[in-house]
This record gives sequence, structure tokens and C-alpha cells, in this order.
Amino acid sequence: MSNNDILRTLRFTFDFNDFEMIDLFKKGGLESTREEVSNWLKKEDDPEYKQIYDKELAHFLNGFIVLKRGQKDGETPAAEKSLNNNMILRKLKIALSMKDQDMLDVFELRKFRISKNELSAFFRKPDQHQYRVCKDQILRNFLMGLQLKFRSTD
Repeated sequence: MSNNDILRTLRFTFDFNDFEMIDLFKKGGLESTREEVSNWLKKEDDPEYKQIYDKELAHFLNGFIVLKRGQKDGETPAAEKSLNNNMILRKLKIALSMKDQDMLDVFELRKFRISKNELSAFFRKPDQHQYRVCKDQILRNFLMGLQLKFRSTD
């Protein structure tokens, strides 16, 4: 999944408007403009489309954590220079205060079966032999499950 896909999905899932998106980036330590955010949210075939890099997405996810959990000791969390699916999954878990069972329930909404052991392997340190890389399919199913859980169907 591209960073832009992740950003678009989270915006849709939680129904953030442009100003809320800008505020989330700011909470994560990045000043962004409405034009930048708008270009990051455009589809790839749009001439004004701009790719969002890992560091900018990390700022957004950190801002999302601050929004949902509050500021930690008044400091803005440092954004990682590079992200992988495991880190994105971890940041979403933290932001939404999810336990393993909550995450498994989100996967179940998509009829995607994953064991508790498989899930915990994504959160291990990369040098542990039980560590597993979170593939795009896993992250995509989790994001789609979040849509089913949080997006109103009105």
C-alpha cells in the first residue's frame, strides 16, 4: 500500500476534513498547507497528485495518536524517517487504544482470520526470530476493518 492510500483511507474512515487533517499534521510536528494535504489525497492519475513520504505520514500518525490519546508530557513525538507496515500497524494500535483482541475483532469484520500469535509477531523487535513482516494484505484488511468499525453507515 502506498502512503497516500493509507492517508486517504484514514481520512475517509474517521471523516476528517481538510482543516482537521492539517491540525493532525501540526499535532505530529509538521506544518502543512491545505494545498499540500489536498495534493497528498488526490489519486495518482491527477496532475496535482504529490506522493507523501514516510516522514510526513509518520507526522500524521503521531498527530493521530496525540488526538486520540493526548499529548505525552507536553512533547511532540519525533517522526521516524522511514516507516514500514509493522510501524504503521503499531501506531494505529496505540492511537486507537486497542488490545490484541480488539485488533482481531477488526480483522474479523473483514472475515480475515489471523491468530493472536501471528498478530503479536508483527509487534516484536525485528531481530527476534518470531518477528514477522506485516505485508500489504494484512494492513489493507486492517484498514478496511477499521472502516467497517468506525465509519457511520447513515
